[in-house]
Amino acid sequence: MITKLLKLIKIVYQNYFEIASCLCATLIILIALLLDNLLNLNACPLCILIRYIFGLIALISLVGFFVKKLNYVVRFLILSLSIYGIVISSKLIYLQNLSSEEIALLTPGCDMPLATQIEYFGLFEGLANVYKGGPSCALEVWRFIFNFAEWGLIFFCVYFIANLFKAMTHFK
Repeated sequence: MITKLLKLIKIVYQNYFEIASCLCATLIILIALLLDNLLNLNACPLCILIRYIFGLIALISLVGFFVKKLNYVVRFLILSLSIYGIVISSKLIYLQNLSSEEIALLTPGCDMPLATQIEYFGLFEGLANVYKGGPSCALEVWRFIFNFAEWGLIFFCVYFIANLFKAMTHFK
């Protein structure tokens, strides 16, 4: 049973890596949206940013599946987005582990929705403002073994490692 599963993973990794990457990233977003709607959760701007990063990974993976000539660019972009996702998820985990006194000292930089901040401050300043976090980002409202940020960190690490190995096999 385990050997069959390992063979299947190897076949998918070698032949259908990009489409599997796209489907997994899309599934992560859909699960987050479903849980938001079912449990009436309000995602903070950092959580929304994490979803956008997964969306970009899905989109780039889909392009990589259809346009094999862009393999180097696809690998670079997914590795870069994975690193960015690791940084954002780590910041969110850091904020969620602050004490209540430290949370009270946070500036409310994360209280405005992500789209509004980008529209008002511009892309880079809006993203920088969101990255500062705030009291709403420090709330942990859902947990299944790990919370959303911790699951995001795990998946971004998996994307980074898998794409790094895939890139190393392509560039040899």
